[in-house]
This record gives sequence, structure tokens and C-alpha cells, in this order.
Amino acid sequence: MDIILYAVPGFLLLIIIELIAEKVRGTNYYRVHDSITSLAAGILSQLMKLLHLLLPFTVYLLIYEHSAVFKLPDTVWVWLLAFVVYDFCYYWNHRLGHEMNLLWAAHVVHHSSEEYNLTTALRQTSGSFLSYVFYLPMAVLGFDPALVVTVGALNLIYQYWVHTRHIGKLGWYEELFVTPSNHRVHHAQNDIYIDRNYGGVFILWDRLFGSFQEELDDDPVVFGITGAVSSWNPLWVNAQVYAQLMHDCWHTRNWWHKATLWFRRTGWRPPDVAKKYPLGKSRLADFEKYDSVMTPIMKVYSILQYAVNSTISLALIIYLADVPLIVQLSVIMFIVVSSLSLGAYMEGKRYGVILEYLKQSVILFSPMFFTWSLGLSLVLVVTALMGVSILIKSQAIGAIANPEMNT
Repeated sequence: MDIILYAVPGFLLLIIIELIAEKVRGTNYYRVHDSITSLAAGILSQLMKLLHLLLPFTVYLLIYEHSAVFKLPDTVWVWLLAFVVYDFCYYWNHRLGHEMNLLWAAHVVHHSSEEYNLTTALRQTSGSFLSYVFYLPMAVLGFDPALVVTVGALNLIYQYWVHTRHIGKLGWYEELFVTPSNHRVHHAQNDIYIDRNYGGVFILWDRLFGSFQEELDDDPVVFGITGAVSSWNPLWVNAQVYAQLMHDCWHTRNWWHKATLWFRRTGWRPPDVAKKYPLGKSRLADFEKYDSVMTPIMKVYSILQYAVNSTISLALIIYLADVPLIVQLSVIMFIVVSSLSLGAYMEGKRYGVILEYLKQSVILFSPMFFTWSLGLSLVLVVTALMGVSILIKSQAIGAIANPEMNT
């Protein structure tokens, strides 16, 4: 089982603690639709790994078996060395993810939230197909594949806690490690902060390679990206930059630009396309967070629907070996459509309501979701959540159909 699954209860506990701090301090760092979009993107990311994780692991294994210079022993020192080397590789993976159009198209998902809280940490990409290349040197050096997978998971788990605004600067710790303060800088769209602080665990790489920037008291962080997503749809959050790149590739008349657009500096566009289809980007001083009207009953409904999606997804991952392939693919497709549906619902779009009705019908009347070897308790949890949400939904539909909601 993926080690990250064992960390999920800890993730949820820390979110609860942060929500308590939010209440006590009277801050406003959470918005329901933004947080659900982040969490939904995290679900999609984990499900997509089921589809494309085999290739990276196979390539790494082949290089390790046939090209490794050493075969490093399984000792504590090798584990510590692997942890450090992995973070060094992560630094360059992360940095190139900000500096190349194609890699940014995948990584932008993580930066698309205009809030900064622990749910932002889980807003991960579903389309990172090339990042594994940056870790192949570890195969040449002789780090065991299972070891690399483990330290990679630990690296990702460490990064979770730094996505908070409730922790200030941490003195000497700031000099060596990634902290909430220096990672807030990384998520900023202020000019002084853009493309800074790429480290996962160690901030030393940024200090060494000239990409470090301290969080400044007189320049408060404005979170998000300069080309706002303006959507709660996690599918569009994943696809937006790819769509722009494909648009530019299609419309440019320069064949060299068609071929090289993907690998150029982030934000570069063919001159003929940029002139014909300019992209307007507002000044930071004029920045306003994307928002949509949600009544309290809609918020409750949306939270319950996310709970249903996450329960089904977690069950699929845990019991993957016992679920037939056709059911696996069907469930993944269901979660994808359900995420689109919920995003549209939170945006107040009427087609989101229709899709929600269809989703409920699939769960209630399709035997696909009740023939897994999951145990009665899981089925009861999913069914109970769905039953409650349907009762709430009848009231939420009336609210969403009210034209005054969107004024």
C-alpha cells in the first residue's frame, strides 16, 4: 500500500487543527469551494497514478538492474543519503516545472488556488508524466527502487505541513529547511516572489543556486497565479495551460514554433499568436479572488459529495487487487465526471445540477458500486452519506435555481 495512505488520517487531523485555529484567531483562510476543489484535485491525482505509475517504475527498475554504477546496501546511512539526494533531484524537477511550458502545464495545478491552507497542499496534478525522469540518476547511483519510492513519499509528506499561514518564521530552522514562511513565498504571484524557493525539504538548494527569497513583512504575499483559473472544476484546473499551449501550437504559422513551443520558457508564446490572440493579465493591485455564491445548504451538500467521492476513491485504492479492471476504469471515470459535476454545481451552473442527479442515479441503481469485496461497513458509509446528501440536495436545487443567487 502507498505510504501516503497511512498519512491521510494525519492530514485530516491537521486540517481540523487548522480549522480550529481559524475559528479562534478569526482568520478567513478557508473557503468551501476552493478547499473542495483542492481536495478533488488531490483525489484525481491519486487515481491517475493508478493508470500511469507503471511506466516510470519500470524504466527506473531497468536502469537500476542494468546500468547502476553501485548497488548500495540497505543501511541507515544510505537511507539518509537517499533522502537528501531525492530532495536535490526534486529541486531541479520543481524548478524546471516553473521554467518550461510543458512542465508548468502539469505543475500549475498546485499553484492555482488563491488561498493558502493545508488543503492547498493536496491540490496536485493529474498529468505529471515526465517528472520521473529527474530521479533516474538515482537508479544509476544504485538506490533501490523501493527505497526511492519510500523517501519520495516521505518528502511529499514533509511538504504538507508547510502549507499554512498560521505559523510564522522559525528562526535558525529557516536557514536549512523549507518552512511555512519560505514556502508561502513560493505560492505568491508578487513579482519579487515569483519563481523562488523550490526546495521540498531543504531550502539549502535555493540558497546555493540563487533562487531563495525571504518572506518580507512590507510585501505581503498574494497567492495564486497571474493567469487566474476562475473555476472550481478540477478537470479545467488540470487542463487550462495544456489547452492554451495546444491553441497556440495550432494557430501559429511558424512550424519551428509549433515544435518548440512546449519546451520554451514558461509564458512564451509565438509572436504571431500573441499578437492575434493577446492574453490580458490584470495588475496585482487590481487582483480579486475568484468567487461564486454558495448558500450554507449548498456548502453542506458539496462537503458531503466530496466525502462520497473520497470514500469511493480510497476504497478503490485499498482494494484495487480485488476489483476487476473494467470496474476500476468505470469507477475512475465516475470520479472524474463526478468531480466535474461538483465543480459546476459549486459555480452555480444549471448543468451541474443535472449531472448531480445523474450521479446520484448511478450510485443508487448501478450494481457496480456494490459488488466489490469491500465489506458491509464501507457500503453502509457510502450509502448513508449519499442518502443524507440527497435530502439536502432537494433544498439546494431550489437555491441554485434562484436568479438572485448570482447577482
